[in-house]
Amino acid sequence: MPELALPPEAPSLADAVAQSVRDGVAAGELVPDRTYSVYQLAGLLGVSRSPVREGLLRLAEAGLVEIIRNRGFRVLPPRAHDVEEIIGIRLALEPPAARLAAEQATDEQHAAIRSALDSMAAAASRGDDASFWPADRALHDLLLRASGKSRTAVIIEQLRTTTALLGPPTTASGRTLTEIHAEHEPVVTAVLARDGAAAESAMRVHLEATRKLLIANAR
Repeated sequence: MPELALPPEAPSLADAVAQSVRDGVAAGELVPDRTYSVYQLAGLLGVSRSPVREGLLRLAEAGLVEIIRNRGFRVLPPRAHDVEEIIGIRLALEPPAARLAAEQATDEQHAAIRSALDSMAAAASRGDDASFWPADRALHDLLLRASGKSRTAVIIEQLRTTTALLGPPTTASGRTLTEIHAEHEPVVTAVLARDGAAAESAMRVHLEATRKLLIANAR
């Protein structure tokens, strides 16, 4: 029987189930080409079948599991082309949005962006992953919303959630939190200077570096 546990902090039971399955795959407790039942997973995690089904649906949408009707689910190996597609979408959307955030955002929005970068720096200095990644996501979200693209912000958040389910973060390849923060700093510096071209270029450089490492992890 695989050994799985719910993470101590998660927005919902379905999120906790999805993360526990993701952790189980990463740890080798759940392996490809073997079928697991919803009843078995619910019993292992001590939850009802409803959040298990919801969590598995999210994982199926991310391409991490295949749901087999009336039997359960099967783990699918991470595929590099899934990550490639997701980062490709982000590259099409986020660099132009960074330009707009530089050129059009209000001073108040720029102050919030600066604050998010400062939160990333503080978390990186402590080696605090639990605080760093929410600050990272907040920064990207603020940049998108400051560009006037709230719908794009929702799409990017969904894509980032899918990426997290598909594989480990780029720190698994040796990139430190401090280095990730340093990649964001030129973006924010350019945005605050209202230099749209530099902001767009810096965001593209950051996402290209992220793509390279995420694909290496998936392979």
